This record gives sequence, structure tokens and C-alpha cells, in this order.
Amino acid sequence: MGAFHAYDIRGVYNVDFDKDTAYKVGYFIPSLLGADKVLVGRDCRVSSEEIRDSLVEGLTDAGADVYDIGLSSTPLVYFGTANYGFKASVQITASHNPPEYNGMKVSRENALPVGLDAGLGQIRDWIDEGRPTPPAPRKGEVHKMDIKKEYLDFLMKFKGDYSNLKIAFDLSNGMANLLAKELFKGEDAGFLFDTLDGTFPGHEPNPLIPANVKPLRDLVSKMGADVGVIYDGDADRVMFVDDRARFVPPDLVVALLAQYFCDERGEKNPRVLQEIRSSKAVGEALAAYGAELHTWRVGRAFAAPKLREIDGLWGGELAGHYYFKDFFYSDSGLLASLLVLRIVSALKKKGITLSGKIDELTKYKNSGEINFRLEDKKGAMDAVKDMFMASEKATAFMDFDGYRVEFPSWWFNIRPSNTEPYLRFICEASTQELLDSKIAAVDELLKTRFGAVR
Repeated sequence: MGAFHAYDIRGVYNVDFDKDTAYKVGYFIPSLLGADKVLVGRDCRVSSEEIRDSLVEGLTDAGADVYDIGLSSTPLVYFGTANYGFKASVQITASHNPPEYNGMKVSRENALPVGLDAGLGQIRDWIDEGRPTPPAPRKGEVHKMDIKKEYLDFLMKFKGDYSNLKIAFDLSNGMANLLAKELFKGEDAGFLFDTLDGTFPGHEPNPLIPANVKPLRDLVSKMGADVGVIYDGDADRVMFVDDRARFVPPDLVVALLAQYFCDERGEKNPRVLQEIRSSKAVGEALAAYGAELHTWRVGRAFAAPKLREIDGLWGGELAGHYYFKDFFYSDSGLLASLLVLRIVSALKKKGITLSGKIDELTKYKNSGEINFRLEDKKGAMDAVKDMFMASEKATAFMDFDGYRVEFPSWWFNIRPSNTEPYLRFICEASTQELLDSKIAAVDELLKTRFGAVR
């Protein structure tokens, strides 16, 4: 069952999983989550209808009623789950992956994620064991449900006055197309890849790959836009391009959001969640607002419950997920973009560009995530940690999601991939020279001792 991962079920359809898997996932969800009603949505991928049909058959054979909202973004499913009190939901999607992929994101009550440790692992084990799937005495019913208007009305409460902005959007042929045109109707905006197409003809729906952001950067330059906005395939993530057509580091947006929550709304001493790879600049910027900053593991399966646990106002990740207390502690690309556009508009009224603000926040040199292919991930992680901690006194040490070790003028995080033989290394330093020297040291150690390929 190679499609079962830490955060969701995902893989190449009919290779890593098939419609029989979807049926069994559907059959086991009601008993796993104690649900007699299950909300189901799907993205626009070619295989999503077939998966939906098998999933629904499994759910109804288990005796659960299905509420099918049809084509949906992942945040729309989160909204429906929490707003209407469902104990279980499934979004059929492979998020940002290429078109041959598909998968399922499972949520429980209050739109809390069901990851491998919270139930997906149990379903995987039941499937592997060949647990029987006898039809329940009562077959569940299927109901069509349309909640787009309610979600749109919810989002509109956060929309600001963008009349002073030129905005470039890339909808990635994905699920942002369901609502973005309606949400931003009347704005001075240009749109790319603004049709639903599960073959993703414009580009793969992954904004973390620079080539996929190039069309948006070109549009920002052509329009003279103040900001560019790009969503991933299922619209739970969003990333930004500044007025100089530069990609905005997603972790810095966590710091930027304080201008909405604190400056505009007047929130005092907010609790904020960042992930373990975030720039030190985020904490320094938020300190000015008296923020209580919490650092935690990468991924929605960990971030959404953590934000709820700390009762945080907002949080975010380098992958472009932004979580909000106002949105059931969940992530929404459209909601995050509405708030960032409010901030960009307010900055422009003060004569400040987005690029100028990002330059102000960018205080360190950052490596970005570097991937090393190797087999002994734990041994290599320990070797990197021990090498640096033996030669310099650490000011902070975190040992969840790999290691994050901080020193007076630099820090690093090294963490294993959940699904591949990779170590992911990221480093940040006060100068480029210092950064280069640390990367070179890691490169040498991992290549000579562990046969790593970068």
C-alpha cells in the first residue's frame, strides 16, 4: 500500500492504488471515525469520478449516507465538514502532483486531518490483512449537496478594498477556478490558466517548482502588477510574486500576516505557528507584535491540530499552506490570498511596495531546501548534527521532524523524506560566505561517508 503517506493517500492511479482501494477506504471510514454521514468532494482530475464512484459505493455498503458536493477545492470540503458538523469527509485529489496522480484527503470532525498516525495507518492495515467488507443491513443513501455559495459568502467577509491594486492570478487549471473569478470580480486583474482541466495543460499545479511560476512572473511584468497570486491544484495552498516579479518566500508571508491580524484587526500578543524550516526573520518580525511563536512539524496532519491545541490565530508553512483560527484552524489558499491582498493594498496606500516590504523582512541568506539521496537517513542526520554541535555551542535544539539546530549567526534543519530515500537540508546564515561554508561541509560529509547524491 505505497499510496498511504503521513498526510494522505496519494500515488499514481492504477499503479499505487486503484478503485478497489478507494472502495475499501470508503467502507472502513464510517467505523474508523464513528460516522453515519460522510461528505465527499473531488477535484477535476480525469480519474476523480471513477474514484468517487468506488469510494461512495464503499461508504454506502458500510451503511453511511453520502453527501456529495461534486467538484470541490480541498478547503471547500474542510468548510463543509466543520460548518455542517460532519464527523468524516473525503476530498479526492492529488493536490499539486502531475495529472496521472490522484488520492484522498480524509478529515474527521471539525475538519481535523486524519493522517497515517490518526487512522489512515489502521485503514491500510485492514486492507493489507484482507479484512472482510460485508454489506451493512441498510445501504446508505447518496445526497447531492451544493455549499459553494455558503463558502463564497464566508470568504467575502474577509475581502478588502483592492481598487488601488493591479493583480495577476494563475489558477493553475485547478480548483481555484471554482470561485476565484467570482471572488475577485470587478478587480483590475489578469488571469492565467483559468479553466478547470485535470490534465493541467498550462503547467503542473505545483507552485514550488520555479518553472511553474514563470508564466505568472511574466504576467506581473507585462501588467505592471502590484502582486501575483498562484494556487496549487486543489487550492489549499497559495504563493505570491512581488511587483518586481520575484517569488516571495512563503515563510515570510507568516510574518506579513501580522499586518492584517495585529495592525488592522488590533489583535494583541497573538499565538502564531511556524514550521521547523522557517526563517529566523519570521520570529524577529513577529516579536515586534509581542507574538508567542510556536514551531512545529511540517504538514497539515501536524499543523492543523497544533494550531488548535495552542489556540493560535494563524500559522503557515514553506509549502504555502496558511492556517487560520477563523477557518476552523484549517488552510485555505483563497482566504490567505484575500488577507495578503488587503496587506498589499494597505502598504501601497503608504507608498510601500510588496517588494520593499519583503526586502525589509529578508535579513538572512537562505539555501532553500537541498535534497540528498541516500539510504541511511538516520545515520546521516546524526552525523551532520554531531559535526556541527561538536565544534560550536548551539543556542537552540529541536528534535522533532528531523533536527533544527540554531547557532548565534546561523541555523540548519535536516529532516528525512516520509516517502523517498532523501534527506532534506536547509540552512540560513547571516552572510553568504558563512552559508556557503556550511553547505560545503554538509555536502562533503554526506558524499564521503554516506554516498549521497545531491
